[in-house]
Amino acid sequence: MFSVRMKRTMAAMALGGAALALPAAAVAGVVVKSTGPSSNSYPVGTKLDDEASITLKAGDVVTVLTSDGTRVIKGAGTFRVGDRPQVASNRFASLTRKRAATRVRTGAVRAPEDDVVSNPSLWYVDITRSGTFCLYDLATVRLWRPGTEGTATYRITGHGESDVQAEVTFDDTVTVAALDPARVPVTEGGHYMITAPDGTTSAEVNFVLLADDYEAPDLLAEALIAKGCSVQLEALASTMEASAEAAS
Repeated sequence: MFSVRMKRTMAAMALGGAALALPAAAVAGVVVKSTGPSSNSYPVGTKLDDEASITLKAGDVVTVLTSDGTRVIKGAGTFRVGDRPQVASNRFASLTRKRAATRVRTGAVRAPEDDVVSNPSLWYVDITRSGTFCLYDLATVRLWRPGTEGTATYRITGHGESDVQAEVTFDDTVTVAALDPARVPVTEGGHYMITAPDGTTSAEVNFVLLADDYEAPDLLAEALIAKGCSVQLEALASTMEASAEAAS
């Protein structure tokens, strides 16, 4: 006859084995891009676990970021979210590297000679796009311009208790320039106007500080959505989508 102690040991082992047999928790993903007839059914910000299925129509494209990778789902048909995510950690690391946004020398950042020039860092502020920008450090703001030809000077004006402004010059072929924090201190929630060389408004921006270090694409996407940083979310989604399709 088993002793009471032996019975307890066997019961504990059985419970442990049952726990090991349980399936792993479903990985949640977040929709970061949605186009086509069903875009209203799966808007940006929708959370989906990897066991979920979505039904799409012809012309639909839904991009989902998870901790395991990127899934680009195209209609028509019914698809399981967790099937075959593409991992593109190198592209994500390159796009979100903080060092690129904090280094002092920016003249080495040049545009490629091929077709479309894209912002190489999520932390460079696109001077042609209005909106809210999420940054880790408001004292090291770097401005990015899509064009590269010729020297161009932009004026940055901050609006608050007292208006402050500074000029930022991009040298010929250079795409990134630093904003002097002594001339225009950037504050969270502050409103700033960027004026082009011809005197027209290039963009109106404000800033939000990211307190946490998001090392996974899906977690960063959720933070950008929550903070309203749509320009950066769009850049993140497009980069991860292109990487996933290239790897498929």
